[in-house]
Amino acid sequence: MQLAELIREAGSVVALTGAGISVPSGIPDFRSPGTGLWTNVDPMEVAHIDAFRRDPQRFWSFYGERFQTLEHKQPNRAHLALAALERAGLLDAVITQNIDRLHGRAGSTDVIEVHGSIASSSCLECGASYPIADVRARQAEAAQGVPRCDCDSPLKPDVVLFGELLPVAALARAERLAAAADLLLCIGSSLEVYPVAGLPEVTLSAGGKVAIVTQGPTPFDAVASARMSGDVVEELEALLVALDVTR
Repeated sequence: MQLAELIREAGSVVALTGAGISVPSGIPDFRSPGTGLWTNVDPMEVAHIDAFRRDPQRFWSFYGERFQTLEHKQPNRAHLALAALERAGLLDAVITQNIDRLHGRAGSTDVIEVHGSIASSSCLECGASYPIADVRARQAEAAQGVPRCDCDSPLKPDVVLFGELLPVAALARAERLAAAADLLLCIGSSLEVYPVAGLPEVTLSAGGKVAIVTQGPTPFDAVASARMSGDVVEELEALLVALDVTR
């Protein structure tokens, strides 16, 4: 298996994951026809920071359901495969665009969440932070379905909305990891959403290689040292077998 050989040869391997790795956990991706999260909703109307500030009730009517959906989802075998690679000393870290916390639940210990996480929400006025269970309780008790801070301002999930910058520290660490990687393993990402989509170029410019495991096309297919387009769970479990790694 070509990808297994690339990993064996590499001194440093870093994974970059997108929505596609969580689809087997029952979490829809964003743009797949008919099933994607944005199929029937304009993200600029419900997931933009200006939309949150303008109409927090509409924002939470959409995001509250997403919170309910994500909170109880469980890692799938693709997440578990990456955790197994880390335990075997074959994977240094996971950079993820996902906000679902499933890599941590699967056992990955070094996870850089460049788009934030649903684990907490914060007040943009006073800076107070609340864990997801508290936020859900506040939302359930709120007359308009908007969870509020003790100061009565609407709470915002600690995820990166459209119109917001990525967390500076997380992005900087992701760029350092990509630059130092002998192999950047891109899984379940279309590699189209910047600035994270620029990380493969960081690796290539530093002399590293890129491997891609995702079902749709990406801008880096032509320069990938390995390109796999099958089911993400099947591909990663086959990788474990090829590397003789137990899950």
